[in-house]
Amino acid sequence: MAIYIFNKFKDDKGYFKQSNDVRGILGLYEAAHLAVHGEDILDEALALTTIHLKSMATSPDCPLAAKVSHALKQPIRRGVPRLESRRYISIYQDEPSCNKTLLRLAKLNFNLVQELHKEELAEITRWWKGLDFARRLPFARDRVVECFFWIVGVYFEPQYSLARKILTKVIAMTSIIDDIYDVYGTLEELKLFTGAIDRWDTKSLDQLPDYMKICYEALLNVYSEIEEKVAKEGWSCRVHYGKAAVALVTTGYCMIATVSFIGMADMVTEQAFDWVFNRPKLVRASETICRLMDDLKSHKFEQERGHAASGIECYIRQYGLSEQEVYEEFHMQVVNAWKDINEECLKPTAVPMPLLERILNLSRVMDVIYKEEDGYTHVGKVMKNNVASLLIDSVPT
Repeated sequence: MAIYIFNKFKDDKGYFKQSNDVRGILGLYEAAHLAVHGEDILDEALALTTIHLKSMATSPDCPLAAKVSHALKQPIRRGVPRLESRRYISIYQDEPSCNKTLLRLAKLNFNLVQELHKEELAEITRWWKGLDFARRLPFARDRVVECFFWIVGVYFEPQYSLARKILTKVIAMTSIIDDIYDVYGTLEELKLFTGAIDRWDTKSLDQLPDYMKICYEALLNVYSEIEEKVAKEGWSCRVHYGKAAVALVTTGYCMIATVSFIGMADMVTEQAFDWVFNRPKLVRASETICRLMDDLKSHKFEQERGHAASGIECYIRQYGLSEQEVYEEFHMQVVNAWKDINEECLKPTAVPMPLLERILNLSRVMDVIYKEEDGYTHVGKVMKNNVASLLIDSVPT
């Protein structure tokens, strides 16, 4: 359909016949982000629509300038659905064709679900404050609210409340572990810590330095809580996948994808866990997006704080490229990874679509958080506004 529209829009010279059709060009631009490998015409459509929309965004006569500017920064395909819904409500209410009843229902729905999210965040925050990591492990990032925002981006629906709580706690612990590996632990200490995680036993506590004991004990307690909660649902067999995945914390985002399944409904089978744990193409593409966008936006700061070598530095050394050339290479790898994701979501797979959406949404959240900077490590205005939109400010009714 997008290809058909593009062919109708352009003339023999490749220019748009209706260059003032903002809605049409915007729609084609968004559709072009669904491209898969080999669809060169959609790549052409994306390039051409981007040029036109950039011109429109700065035009004082453009009636949809704000919408165009946002689309250029955050295409719908790569945006967090919950954030995009919130943003669209404010746009839709000013549309001449706005259905007031539908609008009111959308606002009420958003606010009701937000109240549930606030309750969940309050519970998670109490747990986090009880751990007192900000004082006991001051070298680590204190980002539990941002972690919850991350996970609401993965699944916001009310039926996934347990899944959100589980994944938020695991990803908050993962953030602490990441900082231990990257900025604080010595090589010998990290070997001990890795061995402890592989064994998953309390005996390993005595071998660890005090700061690692704090983290490891908290991790054991998180998984004990998970075991207790999922046992009530009859899902005990899922926990060992989550434990095994934690060992992957420093090698990829497969761990997060695996744990995202633990608290979901009965659609999650052992076959689904085997599928995600074996890193199929969809998961590998998501890992590429997450890893490279993180590297692109965070490596300067990581160099300054004595962080382990980033992917960018490794690439420069291995291939003898300039920093700018690596940026361009990583950008193209991210573009290709999105095409991989599109392909995998279009064809039947071994698992249901609701599970594939978790992987897709993990990629979307990373795109949003790392769009302009490392919004997780350096919580700036964009991240604060996003958190407020989803978790603090209700939609005016």
